Amino acid sequence: MEGHAPFLRLDAWLWHARLARSKADCGALIEAGGFRLNRQPVTKAHARIRVGDVLTFPRHGEVEVWLVLALGVRRGPPEEARSLYEKISITE
Repeated sequence: MEGHAPFLRLDAWLWHARLARSKADCGALIEAGGFRLNRQPVTKAHARIRVGDVLTFPRHGEVEVWLVLALGVRRGPPEEARSLYEKISITE
C-alpha cells in the first residue's frame, strides 16, 4: 500500500547523514530553501523522506544529488552515515 512505507523526518535523516552538526541546523538549511525531494521543492523540516527518494541540494558551491538507501536509526560514525545514501553523478 502506497503511503505506508517507513519514513523519517527530513531534518532527522540529514542529521543521521551528518550534513550538519545538529538537527536544528539541518532544519534551518531546509527552511532556507534550495532543497528538492524527488524534484519537488521542500522547505519544511518535517517533510517525509523514504528509501528510494532522491534529494537535491546546494553544498559547497556545487549541486549534490543523493539517492536515499536507508533511513538510519541514529547519528552514527561517518562510515555509517555514508551508508544511508549514494551520491548520484550529474553530468551535462
